[in-house]
Amino acid sequence: MSAPRRAAALVALLGTLFLLGGAATVSAHSAVRDTDPREGSVLKSAPREVTMTFTESVGITDDSLRVLSPENRRVNAGDTQHVPGRSDTVRVRLNDDLPDGTFTVAWRVVSADSHPISGAFTFSIGKPSETTVPVSVEPAVNPASGALYDIARYAAYAAVSLLLGVAVFVLACSPSSAEPLRGLVRAGWWTLLATTVALVFLRGPYERGTGPSTVFDPALIENTLTSRPGWALLARLALLAGAAVFLVRTEAALRRSAEPKPAVLAAGGFLAVALAVTWAVAEHASAGIQVPAAMTSSVLHLLAMAVWLGGLGALLTVLHRSSTPLAATSVTRFSRIAFTSVTVLVLTGVYQSWRGLGSWDAVFGTSYGRILVVKVCAVVALLAAAAFSRRWTARLSDDVEQPAQKPVPEAAPEPVPEAVPELEKVGAGGRAAAGNTVPAAAERGPASVSASVTETTAETTADAIPETTAGSPSTPSEPSASPSVSAPPSECSSASSSASSSVSAPEEAGVRHRSLRRSVLAEVVVGVAVLVITTVLTGTQPGRAELETAAAESTAAAADGPTASTTLIPFDVGTPGGHGKVQIVLEPGRVGENTVEAVIIGPDGGVATVPEIRLSFTLDSQKIGPIDAGLTNKGGYWGTESLNLPLAGTWTMKVTVRTTDIDQVSETRRVKIAR
Repeated sequence: MSAPRRAAALVALLGTLFLLGGAATVSAHSAVRDTDPREGSVLKSAPREVTMTFTESVGITDDSLRVLSPENRRVNAGDTQHVPGRSDTVRVRLNDDLPDGTFTVAWRVVSADSHPISGAFTFSIGKPSETTVPVSVEPAVNPASGALYDIARYAAYAAVSLLLGVAVFVLACSPSSAEPLRGLVRAGWWTLLATTVALVFLRGPYERGTGPSTVFDPALIENTLTSRPGWALLARLALLAGAAVFLVRTEAALRRSAEPKPAVLAAGGFLAVALAVTWAVAEHASAGIQVPAAMTSSVLHLLAMAVWLGGLGALLTVLHRSSTPLAATSVTRFSRIAFTSVTVLVLTGVYQSWRGLGSWDAVFGTSYGRILVVKVCAVVALLAAAAFSRRWTARLSDDVEQPAQKPVPEAAPEPVPEAVPELEKVGAGGRAAAGNTVPAAAERGPASVSASVTETTAETTADAIPETTAGSPSTPSEPSASPSVSAPPSECSSASSSASSSVSAPEEAGVRHRSLRRSVLAEVVVGVAVLVITTVLTGTQPGRAELETAAAESTAAAADGPTASTTLIPFDVGTPGGHGKVQIVLEPGRVGENTVEAVIIGPDGGVATVPEIRLSFTLDSQKIGPIDAGLTNKGGYWGTESLNLPLAGTWTMKVTVRTTDIDQVSETRRVKIAR
């Protein structure tokens, strides 16, 4: 299979794994902090506008807020707008002379990190009424559009990893053959181009919650191109054009076996950083706390990920597809680059985790934290696979260094002026000539004999061996040359051992190359899993934001009053056994509909029954009431589920307990009703 086809298969595999990984529709990254009117409130007069405040800045369209009458008619008097100077607050004006009844506000906005959210709430004018508008709204993202958009996002991550990682591998590691990698680089470029164009068209349906049939809607495309995510995608397309020029220039230089010029390499580095920025400006880093530091961290994190995982893909391709073995020096260089990338990933990952979580409670208490734990486990597995790769890389380096320590001499034999004639005589005259040499030396003493024999043997070996290895045939006139060049038994043993090691060295190197291929393949597989988890993580509301939203709601509830109240009121009608306590539970204790449960506790502390309990509420400051709760006997207690309190404030609650046909008593207590 060719490299482009392998890359296409890899992208398809990544997309399949993404779908099987359960990448659901992204969670809300912003939340409603407050609304005016409040949800479920009952107003005496019609409001002039509806205002919503969110936990972070949001993007809007003309119809982000839609206010619907009880008859499901739109009552907006204008387009949705931001409150001046407040990017987190939006409003829409309403028509005049609105009728009484229950109105529904359906809203849809885009969080600062580019993810859409939606919802609905109701308020009433005069008194609540029946409404034909369903309170539940459609999902923020259409399932089909969301799935296509997520697949395109993930394919873009895989493509930028191939494009940047393989390019860095070729330029920094100098593999012996870069031919198998050219297809990978081109596949990465074309895939990133295709996914970016797809994201431009899918962004509109993704934000509006419409189906894939609206991808070519001119209004949606225009809205995308005028938004921050759209600007980032357009910038990515322009950078890809520059990247194409860079790749052509670099490939031409490599074909000439020349190094690319420093200016060209600097331009490539700028393009890589700029490409990473197009992701950072449209993800979590663009919203929340410490935005400049978060943007920098996000860019470094993406670049390190691309260099590491894309380089792994390049290394695996060269190990499997290259016609020439990969030099150990190339593997060693990539090992160092990978180690640096992992260091950057760990440092930036720790910062981003702290920024996204904010506290230990968010680790297991939020979806973001739990997914992050899974990612950390996958990264640990990836580091374990990388450790095996580094071990095999070190062994391959040893294979290269050890032969270099004992090089085989290839220099020509040194000339011996006087010995050559002697050897020629030995070869022509047999043992007699050689025998005449020893006595001559013997006359100079034993040491001279030994030196002469050694010198003669060395010279004979130096000249006789080249003649043999050169292919000169042995003649009958040279029978005595063989004894002259015979090596001692110890030298023969050493030569045999050297030949044996030379035969086993390639086999050992082959084993180590195969082991390296397996460990790199394991890294790639685990790296794919890490990319899947990362993509899901970028579509999940950060734990810090989730906890801050919950805290804000809790603080608002505490400031406005309790979400439920329990009041214990003693009573005594003045007759034997006619005393006790009445416990009244009011829930949620807010403006709008409330439920009431009233229980009688007799003199013995047990639950008692009475013929009747009446309950009413009065807001003296606004001259409202008394409002009868309309309690009915529920069998053991008296209650209602339809008590509607229109305004917040301190109300006077009056309870009347009738114990007999003629005996009754009334008591009052003050309760606070929250907004």
